[in-house]
Amino acid sequence: MNPVLLMILGLAIFALGYIFYSRYLAKRVYQLDEKFTTPAHELEDDVDYVPTNKFILWGHHFTSVAGAAPIVGPAIAVIWGWLPAFLWVTIGTVFFAGMHDLGALWASVRNKGRSIGALSSRYIGKRGSALFLVVIFLLLLMVIAAFAVVITGLLISTPSAVIPTWGAIVVALLVGIAVYRLKWPLIPITIVGVVSLYGLIVLGDRVPVVLPETTLGMSPAAFWIVALFIYGGIASLLPVWVLLQPRDYINGVQLFVGLILLYSAVLVGTLFLGTGHDLVAPAVNTATPPGTPSLVPLLFVTIACGAISGFHGTVASGTTSKQLDREPDARFVGYFGAVGEGLLSLGTILAVTAGFRTAAEWESVYSEFGAGGVGAFVEGGGILMQQGIGLPASLSSTVLATMAVLFAATTMDTGMRLLRFVVQEIGDGLKIRISRFPATLVVLVVGLGLTFSQGADGEGGLRIWPLFGTTNQLLASLTLGIVAVILLRKRRNPWPALIPLILVFAMAFWAAIAQLSTFTTPGDPDWLLFGIDLIIIVASVWVAVEVIIAMRRAMREPAEAPDADEVQAAVREAS
Repeated sequence: MNPVLLMILGLAIFALGYIFYSRYLAKRVYQLDEKFTTPAHELEDDVDYVPTNKFILWGHHFTSVAGAAPIVGPAIAVIWGWLPAFLWVTIGTVFFAGMHDLGALWASVRNKGRSIGALSSRYIGKRGSALFLVVIFLLLLMVIAAFAVVITGLLISTPSAVIPTWGAIVVALLVGIAVYRLKWPLIPITIVGVVSLYGLIVLGDRVPVVLPETTLGMSPAAFWIVALFIYGGIASLLPVWVLLQPRDYINGVQLFVGLILLYSAVLVGTLFLGTGHDLVAPAVNTATPPGTPSLVPLLFVTIACGAISGFHGTVASGTTSKQLDREPDARFVGYFGAVGEGLLSLGTILAVTAGFRTAAEWESVYSEFGAGGVGAFVEGGGILMQQGIGLPASLSSTVLATMAVLFAATTMDTGMRLLRFVVQEIGDGLKIRISRFPATLVVLVVGLGLTFSQGADGEGGLRIWPLFGTTNQLLASLTLGIVAVILLRKRRNPWPALIPLILVFAMAFWAAIAQLSTFTTPGDPDWLLFGIDLIIIVASVWVAVEVIIAMRRAMREPAEAPDADEVQAAVREAS
């Protein structure tokens, strides 16, 4: 298979999905209203509720939900062949992820910016809501602990990424001041910010930073992990316009520049220079290494972000909904944010299947399930960029490694802010008011405790990561359940939510059940993961039952009375 044809086909599917399907969802299903007063205006506080330019907000939403997951998932899943991964990324993005992200954002905006956990209390009841928060808490804990370890590994293995990683924070602070305090035009700010960021990448490539054996009495791994948690805690407390928004926006633009370089390398190298070649990986791998699990259901939980992800719903309803300036902007921010992830996943598939010169090289990397990941993306993508556009191999690796680090870092600090919200919501449920500072302290203590639970190298941060895929997809299906309940109460078409809900829940639940046996291997059982997996399964089934009850109740009861904005919108449309 020619990689250029695969790239063009994938881009065409994403474009058609955004042009047609997202328009249908926006106009017919969610009925986005220009005149609706969003929570960013109604509850504006200049900290969490801040009306935001849709391009800046798209950057925040996209980079917050992206992280390393849309790289890691596809880079592992191609072990079953490039075709299953390609189909799930493209079809999943258009009909599953876009619907889910836009739906979670719309539902939150229509409920004063409440998180998806808080919405579960209103639409499915308090019993289901408490268990819903348990699933969200565990998922966010996995994200911040594991991403701290992933970022640390990249900073140690690719020391040229250290300067751009931390320098990006300074660039973001200056961009925030320029946009919100000095009121400078966005386009020149964007150009200067992106040029500065790539200048830092070039500087980092020439001046790699390698920590000594001990820094402040800590190993390099421990030092970076502690530094990342401190940064994440501070970032989660700052007003969103100071660091969160500008950092995510600049990272979003930087990602698109990186993707343009990667896609250009495939196009130029294959069509013009003759340095490219067909995909070396099989379309469907019938000779997977021993121990590789079956494609179904594992494909659907291995590729989460990049097809559909429950984490997206927590971001959409946790931070993004509080910054939406106009309700119609939700289509661009939510749906196109999902498309951005699809583009990254498609680029990853190209990098890890066309970036290797021979099938033997590819097979040597994919010698066991779980191999590949970020390392294969950086290696394969670096080769493509070197051959296609002449970028030096070391600089290509620095660009891609920095891309992975920056997205993982933005996801981590957004995750810490969201986890702080969850801690406060749990406090509200227990009739205990927890302000943002104590809540953030709880997040730091629990996160660091898990990360260092198995030693100073931080390996504990990956302890519960094997449960991320199933937990993430179960949360996505439950989020779609809440969206479906709302649509039913408003007497709108629920099937765009129900169809992906059924498939995703079935695959994720199947995978969660299958995982139970892997945690009870004779001689090497992991009772902690077994217990957490069992809790997640029970909580998910309970919430699913509550969602079904809520759906049946919504169909029996009279239609939900339209609010004032919906009445006005109907009058405008009729006239």
